Amino acid sequence: MRLLLDVMCGGLDAYLRMCDHDTVYAGDRGLEADDALLALARDEDRTLLTRDVALAARAADSILLESRDVEEQLAELADAGIDLTLADEPRFCGRCNGRLERVDSTASTPEYAPDSTETDVWRCRDCDQHFWQGSHWDRVERTLSEIDGSDGNPDDGG
Repeated sequence: MRLLLDVMCGGLDAYLRMCDHDTVYAGDRGLEADDALLALARDEDRTLLTRDVALAARAADSILLESRDVEEQLAELADAGIDLTLADEPRFCGRCNGRLERVDSTASTPEYAPDSTETDVWRCRDCDQHFWQGSHWDRVERTLSEIDGSDGNPDDGG
C-alpha cells in the first residue's frame, strides 16, 4: 500500500515500512497544512492516515485513527484491513522510505552494521542507512504478533 502519515501518526512509519508499505511521513517532508497533505495524497495516490476527523473527511482515501498509542494505532490499522505482516525481505528504508538494495556479501559495511558475509544486509539508495533483521526486527515482529493475536499464547487468546 501507498500510505501518507500526518504528523500525529509518525510513530507508525517504521512499522509500516517493515511490513512492505510505501509510507511517507508528512514530518519528513515538512508538511503540516491540511491542503498540502491532501494534495500529496492525491498526487501520489496515497491513503492518508490521520487522527484529525476533519482532515480524514476531506481526503479521498483515508483511515481515521483514534488512539495516540502506537500499538493501539497498529491494532486499528489491522482492524481496517491493513496487512501488518513483516516483509520477508525489506524494500523500504525505515528512516526515509527510500528503496533498499541488498549489500553484496563481498562488500564492506559500516561499523554499526553486521558483516554482510554473515548476515543479510540492505542499504538505502537515498540515505545510505544499512538495515538487517536483528533484535529490532524481532521486537517489531513480537509487537505485531501480539496485535493480531497470533503469538500462540493460549492465555491471551492468541
